[in-house]
Amino acid sequence: MDFIPLGRSDLHVSPICLGTMTFGEAQVDTAVSHRILDRALERGLNFIDTAEMYPVPPSAERYGDTERILGDWLRQRPQARSRIVLATKAAGPVRGYGWLRNGSADVTAEDIVASCEGSLKRLHTDVIDLYQLHWPTRNVPMFGALYHEPKNDRQVTPIDEQLRGLQRLVRDGKVRYVGVSNETPWGVAEFVRLADSAGLPRIVSVQNAYNLLNRAVDNGLDETMQRAQVALLAYSPLAFGLLTGKYDAAGLADPAKPGRLAIFPSMQKQRWGRAEALAAARRYNALAREHGLTPTQLALAFCYRNWRVASTIIGVTTVEQLDEDIQAWDTTLSPELLAAIDRIRWECRDPAQ
Repeated sequence: MDFIPLGRSDLHVSPICLGTMTFGEAQVDTAVSHRILDRALERGLNFIDTAEMYPVPPSAERYGDTERILGDWLRQRPQARSRIVLATKAAGPVRGYGWLRNGSADVTAEDIVASCEGSLKRLHTDVIDLYQLHWPTRNVPMFGALYHEPKNDRQVTPIDEQLRGLQRLVRDGKVRYVGVSNETPWGVAEFVRLADSAGLPRIVSVQNAYNLLNRAVDNGLDETMQRAQVALLAYSPLAFGLLTGKYDAAGLADPAKPGRLAIFPSMQKQRWGRAEALAAARRYNALAREHGLTPTQLALAFCYRNWRVASTIIGVTTVEQLDEDIQAWDTTLSPELLAAIDRIRWECRDPAQ
């Protein structure tokens, strides 16, 4: 894999990024997390993404644990810091988490600075290469919501004020570049417009869900990113395991294959747990097998070789899964297979949007 520039930055990242959302849960303790990190570096990945809210599902007891695990790894391997591009995220407004920012429904510039200071300490680093806003502060449809509802608008910190908070972090040498996550086409364009007009930090990336079950990026955000030179970091390329085939036979609660959707039933109420999402996943997984591929190979190759995607964020719970996901880099999808994927999408649309 060749490293690629991330947006309008001098960050050069591997086209596969190691996501760490699972680090700190029962499935992935500190020792396993460190083995996965070691293996990722050994296999040529230099891009690692985390967040102050991780692990997921979030809780007051485990808040920040993923960053602590990653920070311990960096502290024990000081030579690793110069070899990686380190990304983390400031949580957006509280979504039922009363233990975060006293339950505030806003994220101020001061909140962003305070979140970054906390991440720097937990990560045992002096600088974060890519600091992202995890989800928008304003009223937008996200995490499975389909429609924008103007009636839900409320007074919150405007984008330019948030950018000024990020500017303080860049000016003080604590952050190199900034990005956003779970954003809309309007949001990306507005972040770029305000930064360019006021000399504020320009976002270099947007981290959104992108997979065979959720191609909302293709509905206008792709043009926005391409014209604004903002890179896409595609998360959940395997749709929380739906696109690995593990749930095809017995459904989401298969005790013989305890994936995260089975271990955490609350996740079945989210977009990945929709009956329509599982039905569509079964069709894509069957298509993969018809063409001599595993479902994982098909789903990852779709993201890996997509012009829209700068780097694909993979989440794993074992070293073996990491190796499988990296090996899929060598999979190429024929034009005929890509056309077959589009035919299924035409019928199923984006059931996990």
